[in-house]
Amino acid sequence: MLLALDAGNSNVTVGVFDGERLVADWRLRTVIDQTTDEWGVLLRNLFALAGLDFASIDGIIVASVVPPLDAPLAATIRRYFGAEALFVSHATDTGLIIRYDNPREVGADRIVNSVAAFTKYGGPCVVVDLGTAITFDAVSAQAEYLGGVIAAGVNISIEALFTRTARLPLVDFGEPKSVIGTNTVDSMRSGLFYGAVGMIDGIVERVAAELGPETRVVATGGQARMIASGTRTLRHIDENLTLDGLHLIWSRNRNGG
Repeated sequence: MLLALDAGNSNVTVGVFDGERLVADWRLRTVIDQTTDEWGVLLRNLFALAGLDFASIDGIIVASVVPPLDAPLAATIRRYFGAEALFVSHATDTGLIIRYDNPREVGADRIVNSVAAFTKYGGPCVVVDLGTAITFDAVSAQAEYLGGVIAAGVNISIEALFTRTARLPLVDFGEPKSVIGTNTVDSMRSGLFYGAVGMIDGIVERVAAELGPETRVVATGGQARMIASGTRTLRHIDENLTLDGLHLIWSRNRNGG
């Protein structure tokens, strides 16, 4: 079985694959100062609750965009699984040709998402990942990672409104009842929701215009399903896109390409 970890700025997503099937997955908070043993205990507890055995894991792959987590995760994997993890980077054999000016700058999550989207939906395609940042990644029909767009995520906008203004409250994100808010909280929710919707549609349409009329659009991330309900462009919602990409990359490297 394969253990796949996606370490992001807000969450660490953990998945276990038995062959091609995702049999368990969990979303954890990203805790920068968590120790090797704390990670080990946490993973053991999750495995126990799911009825899984550490000994059944014969492969481990990690996509991390949080450098301080890399060493603790690698140490946890060595101590508790007795193995070395494959950490995805621009140099990993993914099947994509990276056309970024400096390939080292491309986040592992963006590479992994692009692999999964191209494999599952074909190309050209645009991947929209609604996380701490909202990222847009473009892949050509020839399996080339072309680059993309990085914008502030919804939670960053929420925090900015709260911390940089004197009277605006901290609000929960959700789809508003109407565009026109009749109180401060509803007005903020409307701005946050429709601001994100308008930005996503505008950027996706411009990227698709460059890629061509056959462009597929795939969305992932914790807020994808909610925001997609208000958009014109987000039609494929794939909540396990990153985990599936990790599985695909592991299989490619395990089998030698």
